[in-house]
Amino acid sequence: MVADLLEAGEQLHHQAAPGHSVRLADRRQRLTHQRLVQGRLLLRQRDRLVSDITYLPTLAGWWYLATVIDLATREVVGYAMADHHRAEIVVDALKMAAGRGALKEGCIAHSDRGSEYTSHEYRKTIRELGLRQSMGRTGSCYDNAAAESFFGLLKAEIGTTVWESHEAVRADVFRFIEVEYNRTRLRKHPVYGYVTPVETRALTTQDLAPAA
Repeated sequence: MVADLLEAGEQLHHQAAPGHSVRLADRRQRLTHQRLVQGRLLLRQRDRLVSDITYLPTLAGWWYLATVIDLATREVVGYAMADHHRAEIVVDALKMAAGRGALKEGCIAHSDRGSEYTSHEYRKTIRELGLRQSMGRTGSCYDNAAAESFFGLLKAEIGTTVWESHEAVRADVFRFIEVEYNRTRLRKHPVYGYVTPVETRALTTQDLAPAA
């Protein structure tokens, strides 16, 4: 994948010999490598999603958050919150992603093997939206690394206390996702440099648009 392309680019760079002509060739190789990476990433936008669910403590009881992340942009394109973790919460998050994410036909929706994601209601929604379901290996957190990373960030920044109410935690989570993460959090992109998830989506959408 992208890591393989990056490794190949590094190998090409180290194999170059001194000299002006070699430096020009090396520059062309790096440019070609960058275009390969860019093409691979652009093809992935709205093509692969990762979903997960977590819980946050409040004085009124646990508060559950289900998210759907676009792997190409790392944008949280869908999320839902509730005082339960029945199948409907992950279904609502997936429907939100489909509504705002312009998902491609056959888009892969990955998750762990939790009961919410193996439920009839969730699988029915997957079929209705024209997606393909993918589930990680039992007991493996690496398949859901992007979702786990997001939850770790959220809890590190706003989840260090017990909220007084469900309304309070809902407001904090909404602000974190929509303002502090999607539109403010900078992440180093291999092609575009330091950009937010929303900026990444805009840039890749622009690059994928047909030429006039």
